[in-house]
Amino acid sequence: MRSAVLSHAPLRVRGPSFFSPDATGHPSKPSPRKSFPPAENAEAAEIDALDEQAVDRHLQSVIDKAGRVDISFNAVGIPNAKILGVPLVELDLKQFSLPITAYTTSYFLTARLAARHMIPNKSGVIMTVTAIPARTGTPLNGGYGPALAAKEALTRDLSAELAPQGIRVLGLRPHGMPETSMIKELFELKAKASGMTWEQFQNYLANWSHPRRVMTLKEMANMAVFMASDKASGIDWNYRQLDHGERG
Repeated sequence: MRSAVLSHAPLRVRGPSFFSPDATGHPSKPSPRKSFPPAENAEAAEIDALDEQAVDRHLQSVIDKAGRVDISFNAVGIPNAKILGVPLVELDLKQFSLPITAYTTSYFLTARLAARHMIPNKSGVIMTVTAIPARTGTPLNGGYGPALAAKEALTRDLSAELAPQGIRVLGLRPHGMPETSMIKELFELKAKASGMTWEQFQNYLANWSHPRRVMTLKEMANMAVFMASDKASGIDWNYRQLDHGERG
């Protein structure tokens, strides 16, 4: 897989410690995608986000250093070349099931293990990231759309079980951020072949939104910080769609 933030962090009002493990670069496993600028008190570690014991060891190392875990943020990704660009009728089973298995397994592992440590404190935030294909049909996406839809369903179920114990479970659903390597790969796989230039592709993404511009990584990071903070304490099992108002 590609990148992410697979983070487990203790939350403070100011200057939070941020532990961001980069997933391994195995082609069938989650690995880090272009992410947010490093925080002042950030530490990085490389783990296999599909390995339960590896995730558990990392989480325990965070607790050993910080004393507790307040936020689990899973944003792992798979290289697009392995899952996109092939019509469903021509897609083999392994290629179709890869994103469904990898995305849901990684999210389930990080959320479950973090929740076990959050429950005694009766507080915590578990967060993930999906995308528009979780709710909208798009061509040549293979199992990517079903995988993201499954993550959103898991978010709702986790919230139903964990919210009574003080743990908020929610997600972000950004759309088309050209700063990310994922969108650049998407252009190479799906748009470039049609004769569209990179500039035209960015304009295409921008035209989906009301203000005719794309979301930035900084804007997504700011929303993630807000959603994880006490200022968003009234938001549970909700997905914030970050698309500047999608046009119908």
